[in-house]
Amino acid sequence: VQLVESGGGLVQPGGSLRLSCAASGFTFSSYDMRWFRQATGKDRELVATIARSGGTTNYADSVKDRFTISRDNAKNTVYLQMNSLKPEDTAVYYCSARLSLRSYWGQGTQVTVSS
Repeated sequence: VQLVESGGGLVQPGGSLRLSCAASGFTFSSYDMRWFRQATGKDRELVATIARSGGTTNYADSVKDRFTISRDNAKNTVYLQMNSLKPEDTAVYYCSARLSLRSYWGQGTQVTVSS
């Protein structure tokens, strides 16, 4: 099982980034997918979730109307489009797959929002 995040980097406030998470080794379309983030010295925070079909999404209040989660089950990939980025969005971003009590995690990708 592998979840590999990509697309992180350094961006100025107000900018955009698109994170990707490529999955392999399990039946991707059967799993709900989630993006978490963890800033230095803080607890891991749930950012966004998307149901296995892609029909239902949920967002943390802190990112609502700025971030969009989506998935392509044909490509076994989940995305996080991040717009209007703020310095407080700086964190390591992780994707996670969940089915009932089973969860898989990626290694994370760093997002830094700074001028």
